[in-house]
Amino acid sequence: MKSADQLKIILNRIEGKPYGFYRDIKGWYDFDNFMLNIDYIQPDPFAPPSQVAARISRDVAGFPPELYDSPIRRIALEDCLTRHFYHQARKVARGKRGSGRSGLLAIDKPSQEVLMRTAMVINDDWVEARFVVGLPARGRRISVRDAIEIFFDEIPELVRRTLLYSNLDGKLLKKFVDLSEDSDYIRGKLPERGLVGFVGDGSILPRMSGIDDRPLPDEKAVSFQSPPELEVSFDCPRRGEVRGMGIPRGVTLIVGGGYHGKSTLLAALEKGAYNHIPGDGREMVVTVPESVKIRAEDGRFIEDVDISAFIRNLPFGKDTGRFSSPDASGSTSQAANIMEALEVGAKLLLVDEDTSATNFMIRDERMQLLVAKEKEPITPFIDKVKQLYDDLGVSTILVMGGSGDYFAVADTVIMMDEYLPRDRTGEARKIAESCSTGRSFEGGEHFGTVKARRPRPGGFDPRKGKHNQAKISAKSINTIAFGKDYIDLSQVEQLVDISQTRAIGDIINYALKRYIDGERSLAEILDLVEADLDEKGMDVISPYLNGNYARPRRYEIAAAINRLRTLKCGGAVSGEQ
Repeated sequence: MKSADQLKIILNRIEGKPYGFYRDIKGWYDFDNFMLNIDYIQPDPFAPPSQVAARISRDVAGFPPELYDSPIRRIALEDCLTRHFYHQARKVARGKRGSGRSGLLAIDKPSQEVLMRTAMVINDDWVEARFVVGLPARGRRISVRDAIEIFFDEIPELVRRTLLYSNLDGKLLKKFVDLSEDSDYIRGKLPERGLVGFVGDGSILPRMSGIDDRPLPDEKAVSFQSPPELEVSFDCPRRGEVRGMGIPRGVTLIVGGGYHGKSTLLAALEKGAYNHIPGDGREMVVTVPESVKIRAEDGRFIEDVDISAFIRNLPFGKDTGRFSSPDASGSTSQAANIMEALEVGAKLLLVDEDTSATNFMIRDERMQLLVAKEKEPITPFIDKVKQLYDDLGVSTILVMGGSGDYFAVADTVIMMDEYLPRDRTGEARKIAESCSTGRSFEGGEHFGTVKARRPRPGGFDPRKGKHNQAKISAKSINTIAFGKDYIDLSQVEQLVDISQTRAIGDIINYALKRYIDGERSLAEILDLVEADLDEKGMDVISPYLNGNYARPRRYEIAAAINRLRTLKCGGAVSGEQ
């Protein structure tokens, strides 16, 4: 390891030279109270910035072990420190100075959710912050004065402000970590209580806007309060008793008038697969981790999915047991989304009628009379939703404001009234019994099988450019550039951070090199990948230090693979889930 003085000597030696000479500074440097690792050097000032890490020993950092003595507490502490580093960097770094990205000093920007990140790593030996630096240049010539300012003034000041416990608010750190532990505790207790979701009393569910995920200010939002019939409590390890609304297994309807909070409640439950930061409003909104949002997705690519549980007898003999389409309809895409989720282990489906295909959700009596069943390929969701639970143990939470026919299949009915929930299960059952819809049941005796598909390695090609190298990048939270192709994730609603999207692209490439062999099923591939991530961390998916990953769920990884338009699958293997 070189000394900090040696870094300064190298920088002075390459002053004014072409940008490529920055490669000479790559390596580890001792700054006395911390170590600096310059791991990846950008090729020019306009390229993605260089990857740098600052590491400080555990004893010098001084964080109390109880802040990171379990996996969930460690993740929360890392997430909290990342946020603090992000805000401090905006204060300490002088910013742009020179051409391209010159002068940039930044760390991964977190969302409202607490995620496992690579931006901050804490273990029993050290604390490490991973961030990016835009190495300064004037034109494409090295600007040493600016580089020295970054390495010898700004980075040491950031280390002092963010990686030393004595300079931080210990009470705030503890509150952050305790909250994640309590949320995770509730999530772990849901199955034994017969629940799939929980919304704590006092939660603030509305968001600032469709593009701003922060909570609506208290004075404008209605504080959530559970109806007595659904009230449950949990004795959390840190904050003690937490009371709120428990959502039982089975089929749950969320009903009510327009603009009364139905979709707002469902949207909060979608994000309940993650823990949230203090002050978010959804800190105590929790769902089982196997929850997947389902919607229609016109124009979706579909490869070799068995949608016969919902759709059979298409015109011209098209096989729905192995259905493929470059441009699926609303109903076929929604059917495929459900079957793909089940294939990789979903246990809770979240559905909103506003983003569903009408003909997939319901076929009323009049339509049944006009269009005979033998002329209608679609078996509507209303006739399969109970079988999903009875046969496969998969629950559904469904926003439904337009069809009371669903009362007959609901186990629980929650009516939203001015953003407050009311239990209307009994009334809905009486209405279903007294007001017959006259429609005929079309679901058959059982839900059907969930078939496992085997992705073929030939369906994945991350290479692009004259050198035929892998080129994978997240263009936005919704788009992955994978070689010459693009993966559209704009309708995958439980992605919450672009750093998850970055990780997904590289995870697919990692799986391609190791596990996608045409023999393993998609679920088996994901099991192996997740085992590697659990054991070795997300560093395994990158050839160099990368602080810009956040851990995605298996369901979003699968969604990306399923939307890769070059995907090819071997013959599906029957296997009831």
